[in-house]
Amino acid sequence: MLATWLVELNYGTRVRRCTEVAAGAETNNFVMGSASRKFLSFDSTQVAARLRTWFGVAGKDIRDAELELAGMILPNLFGYHIVQLGNHVSEEFFATTRISHALLIANDTSQEHHPGIVGRYDALPLAGDSIDVLVVPHILEFAVEPHAVLREAERVLIGEGHIVIVGFNPWSLCGLWRKLARWRGGPPWSGHFLPASRIKDWLRLVGFEIEFLKKVSFRPPLRRGTISAKLGFVEQLGSHCWPFFGNVYVIVARKHIAAITPLKSSWQTRRQMIAGGVAEPTARARANLQNRQNRVQ
Repeated sequence: MLATWLVELNYGTRVRRCTEVAAGAETNNFVMGSASRKFLSFDSTQVAARLRTWFGVAGKDIRDAELELAGMILPNLFGYHIVQLGNHVSEEFFATTRISHALLIANDTSQEHHPGIVGRYDALPLAGDSIDVLVVPHILEFAVEPHAVLREAERVLIGEGHIVIVGFNPWSLCGLWRKLARWRGGPPWSGHFLPASRIKDWLRLVGFEIEFLKKVSFRPPLRRGTISAKLGFVEQLGSHCWPFFGNVYVIVARKHIAAITPLKSSWQTRRQMIAGGVAEPTARARANLQNRQNRVQ
């Protein structure tokens, strides 16, 4: 069901029209944005469709590993609102969360995989400081400006809110496959695989603290499920012997808010003018006067 709603700000001088798809009534309480933001990102609708196909066949083991790790992370993150960007990997990231209100934002308008809200990832139609947890699975690899996506994440997350980022590791079998299959030009090989160290640096620049980092999935991305099943032992072997070379990484970061320390009032009495235009004596002058009085006595 397609609903159109208006948000009017500053007594009618600033009006913005947004398109919301199948959103609940609770969504309207915090979904807002800038009047100049545009919906429907560049040409990533086709990219999302091809990625969804890839994760259902050759990338099925990678998707399952991501969902398994997310199933251990998300139950420990609490709040009122959780948002996932993109529906090209899976819509099951919300399956294990304890947060009651979950919202999916994507730029795919297909009827089969309709999101809660259609919008751009670098210009989210959300109010600032309104989201508790933000899940970003394989968005940065295909974003024109990935740091812009992180800046938007920092804007919409509340203080001490969490962001969960899933990305391809360039130092892995998937990274090697990308080097060999890049000439095909199709996703995911057409994406820019960003190392986890760079993502961590970007997160720190926009005010996040890294809380968790793990790399999973060590099997090569194969289309034949029978061969991939026979390589199941590689998962346990890789997690112990070469954990750095996992196909994907999952980063959990917390938006840090600097605490404000109130300044205590000075206990020392300031010099003030008293009646008669005479300056009040300082503490040292009082002490000297008291000493002289004690000597006279």
